[in-house]
Amino acid sequence: MVRVTTLPNGFRIVTEAMPGLASAAVGVWVQAGARHERPEENGIAHFLEHMAFKGTERRSALQIAEEIEDVGGYINAYTSRETTAYYARVLEADVPLALDVVADIVLNPAFDAREIEVERHVILQEIGQTLDTPDDVIFDWLQEASYPEQALGRPILGPSEQIAGYGERDLRGFVASHYGPGQMILTAAGAVDHDRLVDLAGEYFGHLSPLIMPDAEPARFVCGERREVKRLEQAHFALAFEAPAFKHKDVYTAQIFAGILGGGMSSRLFQKLREERGLCYTTFAQAGAHDDTGSITIYAGTGGEDVRDLAELTIDEIRRTASDMTEAELNRARTQMKAGLLMGLEGPSARAERLARLLAIWDRVPTVDEAVARIDAVDLPAIRAYAERTVSEARMSMALYGPVGKAPELGALRDRLVA
Repeated sequence: MVRVTTLPNGFRIVTEAMPGLASAAVGVWVQAGARHERPEENGIAHFLEHMAFKGTERRSALQIAEEIEDVGGYINAYTSRETTAYYARVLEADVPLALDVVADIVLNPAFDAREIEVERHVILQEIGQTLDTPDDVIFDWLQEASYPEQALGRPILGPSEQIAGYGERDLRGFVASHYGPGQMILTAAGAVDHDRLVDLAGEYFGHLSPLIMPDAEPARFVCGERREVKRLEQAHFALAFEAPAFKHKDVYTAQIFAGILGGGMSSRLFQKLREERGLCYTTFAQAGAHDDTGSITIYAGTGGEDVRDLAELTIDEIRRTASDMTEAELNRARTQMKAGLLMGLEGPSARAERLARLLAIWDRVPTVDEAVARIDAVDLPAIRAYAERTVSEARMSMALYGPVGKAPELGALRDRLVA
């Protein structure tokens, strides 16, 4: 059963007990990510996440690791465009310890000058690794082409020249302006006691004063192109189509459409590009959503001589899908989506993350049955209408990397799509 409690200062606790489990996932999700940064702060949310494990006012970096690993658990964190999450997985008896450690790293980071320099170097290496990984960096470039000169279009890792200049003052400033109780959610799933966690949350977070965080910059999807010609083995090709935001009625329709296009080995693009034409090893399509926008992303890699064929065939297949999509394809995509949802919730970590994400979006936790019902409600006329709008509006951006000199321009592909 899902239970939600809100402390007087706005801090929220959401839990779901999972009978039969001997372990739990527990963490704090902060609604502050890369899109909440000012241009001069790009990368600071991710830098802050790195510093979480480098020591607090009462624990060294080694002590943080030892206290969790001594009880057989693990602890981690990640930064997205809209969230920073700090979480641990432990056995039932050690949930209070895990929360104590997570609360400590969120509320009391030491920001030791030496540790800042160490993590600065680590992040610069991480940025370098991303730039050397074409099928990673191309998605940053695609995001930038879709949302240029906007917070949502800037890379989560930030630019190297800004990372090189951040210090303790910058880190503490971001915490002070974004880490308020109303922006935090304590989430836990598995072998958990909700009332005990509420008591602990009050002890750790109840003293915090409410904070009014600046609104994130509204997103504006732009039909942009980023093309980087470089001598590589493969030409990397990625498209993004504007799609619904989290709360839009068509958000599940977009996800099912993406599944039909490139959600598996039976999908349209996999069958056409790989099985029939042998143009690529990997191709996929997926849908993502934010508070105020979303996108369907399509990716494939091929040889430089074949990139024009691959790009044009991709567009042709999208256009054809809008006109001859079948009931069998719809049923398969709906079933895949439901199976992915249900299978993904069998572990406490995924379930805890879902609780926090949905509570942040809806201020409640819709049931799994509600999600399944919305998926089942997507019928053939609805998805065909969505596909037809996608084709006719041609709201798309593109990123290319590698031997891509022969790839068509974005304008030519948009014209081909609506022809």
